[in-house]
Formats: sequence, structure tokens, C-alpha cells
Amino acid sequence: MNDPYLDELKNEFKEYSSELKTLRNKLLKSNSPEEQSKIILKIDNIAKEMEKNQRQSIKVTKSRLKEMKNKSKK
Repeated sequence: MNDPYLDELKNEFKEYSSELKTLRNKLLKSNSPEEQSKIILKIDNIAKEMEKNQRQSIKVTKSRLKEMKNKSKK
């Protein structure tokens, strides 16, 4: 299914994933508890954004499929 909005959501998800990898590496290299705590908070925030992104993607996909089904009935 070609949909610009879904493509945009996929790209955002990829960006979140790469950012998580970077933060994970920083977390593993960090020795400071304060810095680790800040990184963990960032990771949590990104994870929440990824969940929102996935929910939105599912909603849009279902909506597009429903539209396609309705069009094919007509």
C-alpha cells in the first residue's frame, strides 16, 4: 500500500530506532549514574513516541483498508 502518511510514519520510526541505538551505546559507555539516569529518561520518552507512532500507523492502515474495501464494493 502506497501512502505518503504511512511512509512518513515509517521514516519517523526508523529515526527513533537509530536514536535508541545511539543512546544505548552512550548508556553502556557511561560511568556516571546521573548521566545514565538522563539517558534512560530519553530512552523512555523515545519508546513512548514509538508506541504512539505504531498506534497511529495501525489506525491509518485500518482506515485505508476500510476505504479500499468500500471502494471495491461500489
